[in-house]
Amino acid sequence: MLGRVDRLLAGLALIACALVLHLGAAYPQSERPLVYLVPIEGMIDLGLVPFVKRALNEASEAGAAAVVFEIETFGGRVDAAVQIRDALLSAPMPTIAFVNKRAISAGALIALSSKTLVMAPGGTIGAAAPVLGGMPGAETTSAGEKTVSYLRKEFRATAEARNRPLLLAEAMVDTDVVIPDVTEKGKLLTLSTEEALQHKMADLRANTLENALEQLGLAGAEIRAISPHWAEYVVRFLTHPVISSLLISVALLGIMVEIRTPGLGVAGIIGATSLALFFGGHWLVQLAGWEEVLLAGAGIALLMAEIFLIPGFGIAGALGITALLGAMVWSMTGSGDTAAFIAQAVWRVVLAMLAALLAGFVLLRFLPRLPVARRLVLETDLGTGPEYGSAPLSDQLWLGKQGRAVSILRPAGIADIGGERVDVVSNGEMIEPGTPIEVAHVDGNRIVVRRLVNDLPQSNIKETQ
Repeated sequence: MLGRVDRLLAGLALIACALVLHLGAAYPQSERPLVYLVPIEGMIDLGLVPFVKRALNEASEAGAAAVVFEIETFGGRVDAAVQIRDALLSAPMPTIAFVNKRAISAGALIALSSKTLVMAPGGTIGAAAPVLGGMPGAETTSAGEKTVSYLRKEFRATAEARNRPLLLAEAMVDTDVVIPDVTEKGKLLTLSTEEALQHKMADLRANTLENALEQLGLAGAEIRAISPHWAEYVVRFLTHPVISSLLISVALLGIMVEIRTPGLGVAGIIGATSLALFFGGHWLVQLAGWEEVLLAGAGIALLMAEIFLIPGFGIAGALGITALLGAMVWSMTGSGDTAAFIAQAVWRVVLAMLAALLAGFVLLRFLPRLPVARRLVLETDLGTGPEYGSAPLSDQLWLGKQGRAVSILRPAGIADIGGERVDVVSNGEMIEPGTPIEVAHVDGNRIVVRRLVNDLPQSNIKETQ
């Protein structure tokens, strides 16, 4: 009996083992590798930095096997590219740059920062000389030697960290670097896909992302595409050089109009909103901090004091404008920015201020004449009569008539005008009795007279007995 039980248990154990093996074959314990896909396209700006950092953090938390950066860009801000470069070098998982089709200027630094560099056929990488951009449509100018030297070393250090050719990386930035049979003096280095592979700058060539992953041992990987959410789109929009300059102009224009028309109105609200959007966007990309916000707050406080407490425009207003402009310049520059870049930020703020001054002049001069604006602004001339709070029409009839002072006008008194005794007021001077006078204007219930230089003919004046 005991032997049967043993045989039964042994049989059940064999069946269980077979079932486990069958389930293990049908459902492997190892899942498909997870790969995050992050697009780097368009202008490289400071709004791109928080998006890249978020993607790296999410990939790390999800245990991703790799993060692929698909690059298609002509470049952008150097400080933004340096921040992305630092994030890639310290990433805990493998990073892959898939250049499809170009990584120019700041994009080249991001591509070189990845652990693996893959290029699509017909791709290009390089041409990373720093330049200073002007106004939209204006030509760019080359940056100074200090900026070139700094960026050249950034490229070299990145190439060292990723075991790429050092001189090739430097030649992408500095035209003084000469590499025989590759680049000559005075020429920036830009490599095609074939050249990058030949000189060991790129690791692989791939027509598609799937082909690149297959060559890297990640065939069949689950690709999880990451895109910026709405807040990151808004930040990138607000920190765009053109938009930030426009916000400065609108803010300054609103402040100027508010100073000319005391009291919080539409112009003040628009100006305050533009300031909030400007500093808020730069706060989120970590350019503006408490120092810039406090300096801007001090400038606004001085301007408010000038508007509501101190008549006219004086020292408080000038200090307020200076503090506000200083905070804006400070918010547009980051640590490591060169003097040339800071000067460019100052120039952008100055141009925005000049644009605001010109717009303010046009607005204050011509807007009141437009039919739409007349509905928003009180007319300067009101009607006459009691219903308008002015003198009756009968008093207005005295305007321009002549007579003589009956009593001394000091400044009020009595005058004879057209044979009638009228209560009048002089225009500030004392007028002796008998002095010829003329009604200068009628102000409310006051008839204001002034002295005539020549005496009037006696026939025109009725003497008062």
